[in-house]
Amino acid sequence: MRTLLVASWKKTWLPLRLPKTDWLLYPKCLPRINRVNPVAEDSGVADRLLQSLRESEALLEGHFLLSSGRHAGRYVQCAKLLQYPELAAQACQDLAEQAREVCQNEQPFDVVVGPAMGAVTMGFELARAMGVRGIFSERSPEGGFTLRRGFEINPGERVLVAEDVVTTGKSVKEVLLMLQDMGAGETAVASLVNRSGSDNPFGDNHRYFRLADLEVPSWEAEDCPLCVDDSVGPAIKPGSRPGLS
Repeated sequence: MRTLLVASWKKTWLPLRLPKTDWLLYPKCLPRINRVNPVAEDSGVADRLLQSLRESEALLEGHFLLSSGRHAGRYVQCAKLLQYPELAAQACQDLAEQAREVCQNEQPFDVVVGPAMGAVTMGFELARAMGVRGIFSERSPEGGFTLRRGFEINPGERVLVAEDVVTTGKSVKEVLLMLQDMGAGETAVASLVNRSGSDNPFGDNHRYFRLADLEVPSWEAEDCPLCVDDSVGPAIKPGSRPGLS
């Protein structure tokens, strides 16, 4: 079985082929993962990321209930990758190099912020790769995100927001609003995986760096082909956010 990968660099898509592999079995209703966005055409970033996802079993197959209420047959759980320091360090180093190259600046940001809880580990590793301080934001009882534990953003500081997987981008957008209210300077976003279906779900005012664009099909519950498949169990919620918000 071959997986078709398409490398994107400066909006140029190049078809790549990986060697035959049996690490994923694709149900008929699930198209193969077929888009990755490496740092450069020959950098090997795509191969490294997919190898890390394989080794850590971060690509889950099954029947999943997403936070949006939609159903999916595949789920990307990057926390399983980030539990291994060497894999987390390599992925964040690749992201840091991408940010430096795109910004044409060896130190394009002053601080990395990771929204808790999912991006705490990644935010720390990315800050280390960037050579800057790393902090995390937490949910506020009043809604949105806030900084606690003595963390602060100084006016005008350039901030990179870290997230492991971007789907709707809701948490990141809330953090960006928090940073705006705090008087931050340039703000950008970095993730391991983008499965939003958009090149940049955060708008033209925020650069978006990522290692991979993954197409993960999902359906409304009433249209889900897995719900009528007797060989598949009921949809389960794999994420950490309670409820369907």
